[in-house]
Amino acid sequence: MTPLSRLWPLLVLLGACAPREEAPTPAAAAPAWVIAIHGGAGTIARDKLTPEREAEFRAALEGALRTGGEALEAGGQALDVAEAVAKVLEDNALFNAGKGAVFTAEGRNELDASIMDGRTRAAGAVAGLTATRHPISAARKVMEVSGHVMLAGAGADAFAAAQGLEQVGPEWFFTEQRWEALINRLTEDGRPLPARPAWAPALAAPADLPSDEPSRGTIGVVVRDRAGDVAAATSTGGLTGKQWGRIGDAPVIGAGTYAQNGVCAVSATGAGEYFLRLSVARSLCALIELKGLSPQAAADQVIQADLAALGGTGGVIVIGPAGEVVFSFNTSGMYRGAFIAGSEPETAIFAAD
Repeated sequence: MTPLSRLWPLLVLLGACAPREEAPTPAAAAPAWVIAIHGGAGTIARDKLTPEREAEFRAALEGALRTGGEALEAGGQALDVAEAVAKVLEDNALFNAGKGAVFTAEGRNELDASIMDGRTRAAGAVAGLTATRHPISAARKVMEVSGHVMLAGAGADAFAAAQGLEQVGPEWFFTEQRWEALINRLTEDGRPLPARPAWAPALAAPADLPSDEPSRGTIGVVVRDRAGDVAAATSTGGLTGKQWGRIGDAPVIGAGTYAQNGVCAVSATGAGEYFLRLSVARSLCALIELKGLSPQAAADQVIQADLAALGGTGGVIVIGPAGEVVFSFNTSGMYRGAFIAGSEPETAIFAAD
């Protein structure tokens, strides 16, 4: 399979490295459409990820990319595709979003998401959902019909239900791997352990977790369609063992998500407190729009330099003004992939991929 870095002249796959000078390259025609996704960044080591689990992640990423690519090939709009692909990832328990989300210290799932339309810069977000199957769809409804940008907690769930979005019980989100991760985290911290939910399935054998899986797995989608419109979407369960209604960057427009036609579409993943302080997604786009940096240079500046200087870890996926796809992360890995019109979907996990 062709490495991501050879897919198309404007596609660059970046691992953990320092910012670098870019040599001028001839302009290339923009692709008819493009989609890129991520499934979280973290300390992902080859020796901690079994071949079977690696294959699961790659298959999940490729399946989501094909869902998006088929829709784009048929003329689908960027916003619709971003939501549809995010829903596919929210329903996959491998990732920390929707089904398979991590647990709070109280043993609950509290879900955050945001979406942005690059045509109009309309945006919507939700935080602390507990009963809506697809938080990304709730975020879109907030954008389109609420008159607001962000809703949180019980009110956000009530709004989603009133809009006809599917509501589910807590058992839908439960996975043994995430519950075990919570118990391990709280035990390590010396914090009280919540009772195992009465509705949870009978305790199975200990879960086989990749090293990053207890707290990583935020999902993100960036899309550029045939009309040149862009959109971005991000969804997460947050941090394992989070307390006091903690909210990270994923539902915050300009921090975890941003889209603006002719400039960029960005979705971020990582240590949310740092992404919030830097307004990572908007800052990256501003470097492209106002300083004329290339998408790769802008991503490197924000992730490899600014974020790292604060001690933050994580990464971004970006679509630039000419359909360029770039990835930048300062961790040992990020679940990621891209699908460009005229080629095949490609996935990567480790920094060296």
